[in-house]
Amino acid sequence: MTTKISGIDILEIGAKGKESSSPWSSTMAILRLTTSDGMVGYGEAPTTLMTLPVIESMKEVARFFEGADYLDLNHNLDTFYRNSFYLSRSMEATSALSAFEIASMDLIGKHFGAPVYDLLGGIRRDRIRVYANGWYSDCITEEDFVSRAKEVHRKGFTAVKFDPFGASFDTITPEGLKKAESIVSSLRSEFGDKMDLLIECHGRFSLKAAKEILDVMGRYGVLFVEEPLHPELSHLLAELRRHSSTPVALGERILDKEGFAELVSRNLVDVIQPDITNCLGITGGQAISQISDSFGVPVAFHNAFGPIQTAATLNLDHSIRNFLIQESFEEFWPDWKRKLVKSGYRIEKGHARLEGKPGIGVDVDEKLLDSHIVAGMEPVDKSEPPWVVAGTFSKARKYES
Repeated sequence: MTTKISGIDILEIGAKGKESSSPWSSTMAILRLTTSDGMVGYGEAPTTLMTLPVIESMKEVARFFEGADYLDLNHNLDTFYRNSFYLSRSMEATSALSAFEIASMDLIGKHFGAPVYDLLGGIRRDRIRVYANGWYSDCITEEDFVSRAKEVHRKGFTAVKFDPFGASFDTITPEGLKKAESIVSSLRSEFGDKMDLLIECHGRFSLKAAKEILDVMGRYGVLFVEEPLHPELSHLLAELRRHSSTPVALGERILDKEGFAELVSRNLVDVIQPDITNCLGITGGQAISQISDSFGVPVAFHNAFGPIQTAATLNLDHSIRNFLIQESFEEFWPDWKRKLVKSGYRIEKGHARLEGKPGIGVDVDEKLLDSHIVAGMEPVDKSEPPWVVAGTFSKARKYES
């Protein structure tokens, strides 16, 4: 069996025509590595308003992986690290390299006929608790959120993440904070302790606003508040932590294990959220989880893009010691994205499980993949940022006015 990479396909895929999902969910950057004997490995990179830069960076990485031995993964990663001067500060470069790491791990698992989680030391849990995200499109009022959350609960989910802050940005008015509290209060009253509530801030608030938000959210026993500060204000995390004991989670924009080491060693965060599509893939995610475990900090991997990312991440969830909970958009994806993988993992009754196939564990529908190739920048709606769940920002602005 040859272990040389002979083919590299970098694909932008999406729905042709009008897309009903949130803008960041409308396109995917998929990597396909092929060996000369026909074995295929898949990787994925994030796309949020940077699809074309990431794809161009993937082409740069390809020059170092073409003809390389995929079993020499550490060597291949080190070679690009040595050549990529801005890797540690470039999300485009780390995302591109992460896609190649994931696809290489897929090939390595298939080479040995083993799931990736076995290569990581085997499973510690046979099912993965997930929380629902993406479920609250167009939700504005507390009644909207409660009604939709009931549907989610009926699907078996016992945890939901959501952004109750509407069109607030940087600052939040007393009225905006009261509105957010009413949404959270209504959900807590409806579900009691049957539903964990995870609060999404999307990294968009000042220190003053973040303090106010943590004060309010802490009254309702939330599992955590995610990215309460603008990421460039991370130097203020220590002050925020001194102000409030409400659990804080973050990490989707941190690119390497060193960044996470600083967070956990300085007690700046309660939960870390690495994204393996930008923090150097599966082996990067494993290293980050081990560092965090040594400081008693649990991991809840960020997972907002597609099924290749989900499958790769689930391999880590099965194997790491300090797993907390896993993000899942699957139930709320557009149909084409849900069908991209024919088999490999299931999400039932609020839990995910890999089926134990070699590599990252999925069978990709190549016909669907090829029929959904698109080109160009992902769509954008200037009335609402591309990082929100559709309809929750622009419609909130109209509602509040």
